[in-house]
Amino acid sequence: MKFVVIFGPPAVGKMSVGHELSKITGFRLFHNHMTIELVLNFFDFGDPQFQTLVSEFRQRVFEEVAASDLPGLIFTYVWALDHDSDREFVERSCDIFTGKGADVYFVELEADLEERLRRNESEFRLSHKASKRDIKGSRALLLENDEKYQLNSDGDSFLGDNFLKIDNTNLRAEKTARMIADEFEFRM
Repeated sequence: MKFVVIFGPPAVGKMSVGHELSKITGFRLFHNHMTIELVLNFFDFGDPQFQTLVSEFRQRVFEEVAASDLPGLIFTYVWALDHDSDREFVERSCDIFTGKGADVYFVELEADLEERLRRNESEFRLSHKASKRDIKGSRALLLENDEKYQLNSDGDSFLGDNFLKIDNTNLRAEKTARMIADEFEFRM
């Protein structure tokens, strides 16, 4: 079992890269908006109930996948690196997999703001993330998050050996996914 965490700021291409990596590896993709969009049907983003449900749904999916015979799971996440709660969430999630003998890999994506703002309006993104279809609101949230949080690391290997950082500003999702698969020797 392989657990691949793809993280980076909003609209950097995490879901698109994860989708392409899934095609290369056969690993299942669990992008962060799968739970977000579900829970938004009941509670507003940031409500205590919203946070609880998103967290619990993710944990249960992780537990079941980690205990399964699936070859791997790709999870995408906007990780506020300067917030202990986000680090703790990532650690707890990884512990679920390592507790079952899985290997954990981290991929950090980074792209310049202009490219991310363009990607924020891409058809693929909007088709999978209903809450992003309010382009003006989504853009404002992206810019707010950039100001409020540290969404990319300063170091090249802050997570150890199974860590890869890619500036994918000028890379297509397929090329980025191929770089990840090659680096970690992922094969179907």
